[in-house]
Amino acid sequence: MGADDTVDRAGTGLGWSVAAAGTVTAVFALSNAPTPLYVRWQDEWGFSSGLLTVIFAAYIAGLIATLLVAGRIADRHGRRVVLVPGVLLAVLSSVLFLLAQDVAWLLIARFLAGVAVGAAVTAGMAAVVDLAPARSRRRASLLASTAMVFGAGLGPLVTGLLARSLDRPQVAVFAIMTVVTATGAILAALLPLTHPTPAAQDSERRWRFPSPPPERRRELAWGIATFAPGITATSFVLSLGPSVLYEAVGVADPFLAGVIACAMFLAATGVQFALAHLSTRTHLLLSSLAAITGMVLLGLTVTVLPTVVMLTVAALLAGIAQGLGQLAGLTLIATRIPTARRAESNAALNIAGYIPAALLPVATGYLADATGLHAAVLAFAGVLGLTATIALIAVRAHTSTHLRDDEAGSDSTERSRR
Repeated sequence: MGADDTVDRAGTGLGWSVAAAGTVTAVFALSNAPTPLYVRWQDEWGFSSGLLTVIFAAYIAGLIATLLVAGRIADRHGRRVVLVPGVLLAVLSSVLFLLAQDVAWLLIARFLAGVAVGAAVTAGMAAVVDLAPARSRRRASLLASTAMVFGAGLGPLVTGLLARSLDRPQVAVFAIMTVVTATGAILAALLPLTHPTPAAQDSERRWRFPSPPPERRRELAWGIATFAPGITATSFVLSLGPSVLYEAVGVADPFLAGVIACAMFLAATGVQFALAHLSTRTHLLLSSLAAITGMVLLGLTVTVLPTVVMLTVAALLAGIAQGLGQLAGLTLIATRIPTARRAESNAALNIAGYIPAALLPVATGYLADATGLHAAVLAFAGVLGLTATIALIAVRAHTSTHLRDDEAGSDSTERSRR
């Protein structure tokens, strides 16, 4: 009996799947909660734009390091082994942010937050799908994806609200995040997660780079091609968006920075529900188009139209690009990759997305120190816009027959399960 059958016979419906999604939301709420405070910390502690992006990249370093091993561990030994310790590290990260007194504290707290997110996107998001009935795999993929982006938007909104009303919001923000992540840890411990089958436990024991089965690597590549530009765009907004708002637009308001970040992820959430009925191939197309258009508007923000509206629309399009690219990638994994390789495939998708999401904003931050923010942001927008254009052309060409055929087969399978 496989894990899928065990879950279906238990009759859990989507209830426990929603609870698993709650653990993902809690971790991602923490991950972006510091965003509105970066400019404040930068002024108080006197560090450069380059170091600011390094603080952001510390999170991605922890995330990628975790993704390299967590997916395989979760597939071989069960989701709980990875998920519960990961959410507990999110609690520790929240406490470190609460007590932070200089850049070193931020670096450690961000790194641990990245480790926690690595556990959430492998074991947590796989658990969301595992705990759903087999006939609801696509709905569970939507739930997992929206749990991630909803949490990512909730964190900066809470921080922005408190930063506007309090002189020293750091303690209040991260006291709340400590409670949120502790609640997520309790949920993770209570989830009725099944143990992997003996076949999964006894499979190849040596470490390998996370990947799906060889016959399904092309589907993962299509998801990466659109997810990576989208998440790189949102990473830029989270790390350097407040600086653009301050230096290019001339507005120094942490609440507005938090609202823009929250709106970006609410757009990522809403567009997935609004367009869930469309095919995966259409999601891939629209994700690339949103990334390209968003980069055009970001370029205009730092050149001829430095307005809050232009920056906000660029951020919304970045969120749409990430949301639809992520939904497409997770749907391909949930419907076409077996349970025994699902967490590992989630890890591969996120590694490929977060590497450029770390490197490009960091490079942009140091380029801003050397040449000025306007020129650096324009270079970032050009590179990412070109990358998204190439991805759009390549994915459309390669999915013109393959993905349509696969979707037809998937639809038939789901109808037979019903």
